[in-house]
Formats: sequence, structure tokens, C-alpha cells
Amino acid sequence: MSIVIIKPGLFSTIQDEGRKGFQHLGINPNGAMDIRAMQMANTLVLNDVSEAVLEFYFPAPVLQFTQPAFIALGGADFSAETNGTDIPINQPVFIPANTIIQFTSKKWGQVGYLSVQGGFDLSEWLNSYSTNVKAAAGGFEGNILKAGDTIDLRFNASNKTTNKEYSTMPWKASSKEFYHSNPLQFIPGNEFAKLTETSQTLLLSAEFSILRQSDRMGYRLNGPALELSEKKEIISTAVTKGTIQLLPNGQCIVLMADHQTTGGYPRIGHIISADLPTLAQKGINDSIYFTTTTIEQAEKLFIGQEQHLHLLTNACKLQLDAYHRH
Repeated sequence: MSIVIIKPGLFSTIQDEGRKGFQHLGINPNGAMDIRAMQMANTLVLNDVSEAVLEFYFPAPVLQFTQPAFIALGGADFSAETNGTDIPINQPVFIPANTIIQFTSKKWGQVGYLSVQGGFDLSEWLNSYSTNVKAAAGGFEGNILKAGDTIDLRFNASNKTTNKEYSTMPWKASSKEFYHSNPLQFIPGNEFAKLTETSQTLLLSAEFSILRQSDRMGYRLNGPALELSEKKEIISTAVTKGTIQLLPNGQCIVLMADHQTTGGYPRIGHIISADLPTLAQKGINDSIYFTTTTIEQAEKLFIGQEQHLHLLTNACKLQLDAYHRH
């Protein structure tokens, strides 16, 4: 039994936490743009937080479930509905066989997630289900989803429930721990000190916006042109998700989930992990501001998010047990 893609939407793919341990071979990690939204959607349906999910943008896909399923939507709110009934985000729902889900309008955010209890029946590539489009590997046939694709599910919810109608589970999650308003916090990179004093000041005070040329590889920014005190080529060095690079035209790019493994552009900063979900949900022309922080503060915020996720996992288990008892 499966999910059938009736309409594929904009760049819909299968993603998990990413392909770890292969960057030294030049294989980019891929994975969810908003890791926390992916993890929370999985937690709500009692999956492991690292289970593969469907990632999508707006216009979003139209999906048909050929079997009953427990699902949860997370990340962006694209006004999901089935047969005129609204489907909430951050709250698990039971859907009967032949349910069609569509998304009618963008309310908040840029990238959404759909988790299914038990996950998708797919094959791993290099220990991950994430889609690597350039390598045509991972995910579903190594590509973005297209109309007519059929993704098999591992778990049949009809074996666990006698309910035959759509129903919303009586527990939900708050995502406020994972998102905030500006500014985005970063650790100064190796080449931050090589910026002119004026450029350092501009980076920490000026407004930047996301350009239309942005994608899963990186968010290109528009802002005041920044300059190095000495223009000199640097050796190509390791980069990661959240690295802020200075391009030759003086503009910045923030590397995202499909980033390359090395780069020769100056690394002027690294956005902290706790702030990457906020950045991932920013859209074209949205304003961005930056501020520096410390590794200690970055660790504190990361641990706080991990604790929130752990508490949510325990709460969902208790709620599901209570639901079954009733």
C-alpha cells in the first residue's frame, strides 16, 4: 500500500537527517532543510526522529493515500485539507484509505514536511534515504517526485485501529522553541577578521534579503557589498550547512542542505545549528540580520532544542498509550 503523487508540487523530495560521514569523499550531505520540523513531525507519529519524510514547497503536492495511515504535518503551514476538512500542522491525524490531501494557500514558512507512521519503504544509499538529485541517488529513484510516482509505506494503520474515518489525535506540539525573529546568530569564520572594519560593521548592522536565485544548495543574499582588507585567493577548504561565504561580487551566500563539501570563497561566519530552522523557513525578499555569538551559547541553545524534542517524544508516547486505553 502506498502514497500516490497526483501532482508533484515544487521540488518535492524524500529527505531525512542527511548523509553523514561521506563529505571527505566529496558527497554532499543533503537532508531536510529544516531538521527540527522533520524531527517533530516524526515524533508526533511515534517514529524515530531520523525517519525519512516528504519535504515540499509551495505550490505543494497533491497526495492520495491508498491505505489508512497516521500522519503529521510540520514546518510550513500551507493550509492542508482533505474533502473540505482542514488538516492541522504539528498534530497527528488518522486518515482512511483513498484520502486525498491538497494544500491550498501559504500561511507561514517556506518548506513543509509530512511524516507517516512507520515511514516509507525505500532503499538507503550510503546510510541515508535523502535525495541527492545531482547523483540521481537516494530518496525515491534519486529524483524529485513527479506525477504518478507511487511510494510504498512500511506500516498499515488499519492493523492498529478500528476507526474508519478521518480523525485528529488529541495531542499537538508547539514549534516556538525552534523559530524566532531576527537576528540570526553566527560564529565568526576563519576569514571574518579579514573583512575591513567597515564591512564587519555592515555585516552586523545592515539588512540583507534572500534572492530568488536561492535553492537547497544555498540562500543567496542581497545587501551592502562587503570587502576584504586584502584581496587574496584562499585554498579550497571545508564548508558546512550554515557557512556564510563571501562571493567575488561582495554579496553573501549561506550554504544549506545540498551544499558542496569544500569551497574557495572566504568563510566569514557559520550560522549556529539552533538558528538554521529559522533561516530555512525564510522566503524570497525576507529580511535577515546577523549577530555574533559564542560556541558556548550555540551549544546551550542546541541542547535546549534537543531537550524540547526529548520531552515531546515522551509526551507523545504517553498520549498515545492513553488514547489506546480509551
